[in-house]
Amino acid sequence: MATIKRFEEIVAWQEARKLACMIYSLTSIGGFAKDFGLRDQIRRAAVSVGSNIAEGFERNGNKEFEKFLWIAKGSTGEVVSQLYTAVDVGYVTVGEVADVMEQARHCAYLIYRFIQSLKASDITGERYKPRKRFEKSPQTPQTPQTPQTSQTPQTSQTSQTPQTPQT
Repeated sequence: MATIKRFEEIVAWQEARKLACMIYSLTSIGGFAKDFGLRDQIRRAAVSVGSNIAEGFERNGNKEFEKFLWIAKGSTGEVVSQLYTAVDVGYVTVGEVADVMEQARHCAYLIYRFIQSLKASDITGERYKPRKRFEKSPQTPQTPQTPQTSQTPQTSQTSQTPQTPQT
């Protein structure tokens, strides 16, 4: 598997970008454009798909990336569900949303396959790579030095506060 350097290289993100554009076009016409609640919700869900892929990638660790990919996949389901609502209330026909639904399902499939690939990978991300500055050099271990104790006697045996040595 090739190493991905930028989230823009991820095919699922590229397809999510197309989905968001399709949703914006679809929701700009007819009754859909006037229903601010549904229109804004489906737009947010569509934008969320690509945004979560990008955010998870930028976290630089596979565990968090996987979490964000699952959220992105969930947003594809949200888009499909809201498209059904738009059909049910008469804003669009099944034929008008068929390509958009197919694109959402395609994104979900790509995200799922990407998650599976990520789980099977030995690459853990920059966040979990060992840091070179913490590597120990091959030196012989040093014996710990004992701290110097003060020879100054304490003034009171019943004192609750520790005495500081005088210099």
